[in-house]
Amino acid sequence: MASSGNDTIYAVNICHPGDLADTVAASALPDTISKYLTNNYTGYTFKRAYKILTRSKTLEGYIVTITFNSNPIGLAFDANGIFVRVLEQREQPDLNGKGWHEGGRFGNRDDHHPDTVAISALPAVITTYFSTNYPDDTLKHALTNRDSSYLLISTDDGIFATLLTKTGTLIKRVQLYPHVVTHATLTQAELPATASAYLTTTYPAYVFDTAYVIKLNGNVEGYLVFIDDNTTKYLVGFDASGKFVRSMVIR
Repeated sequence: MASSGNDTIYAVNICHPGDLADTVAASALPDTISKYLTNNYTGYTFKRAYKILTRSKTLEGYIVTITFNSNPIGLAFDANGIFVRVLEQREQPDLNGKGWHEGGRFGNRDDHHPDTVAISALPAVITTYFSTNYPDDTLKHALTNRDSSYLLISTDDGIFATLLTKTGTLIKRVQLYPHVVTHATLTQAELPATASAYLTTTYPAYVFDTAYVIKLNGNVEGYLVFIDDNTTKYLVGFDASGKFVRSMVIR
């Protein structure tokens, strides 16, 4: 699938050896797939879809490729149209390697977090807009995106994600957690094993960014994990036991 920069991006591990891939029109996809895409990737552009068949021609699932915020995304669904995982993407030189190279599109897989910005290093136009419009918020974390926009994580009477252009214009603001709670930052290693297993299975090429444990009256309510997967940022929420609750595309 091609990105907006006219370079070719390959989705890998789309089916099992011996399976067959047959193209299918968007209108012929199960309604569950269409609803999932609309709910999770608002404004997406459909690119191509395939039915995955076994050797015996039994339907195994679907692969759907879309663009969202000018980024290509490959998604796998089961035979009933239920979401399974986001497909790993690679550039051509990395197909038989580790999946990324220095300076490449997926260079953040080196775990150096090049998209993280210290709050003290945010441009004045960003901090001025934020402090003027959300004076009661406390900034906790900041990230940059490929389009030079800024994603700001903050707390007030909940936890919020605010997306601004590089010139300080609001793109969107989302309340990630609705209650007055206490929270603490977690490392990737501190996440519950069930949550880590879900992330590895569902987002095979994900890069951990930051995570929070959410508490109410001293009791763990759940976990919020921010990841970058193939240049798309997601928030993934889990309950107190680490069981998946919901995901949200941030950018």
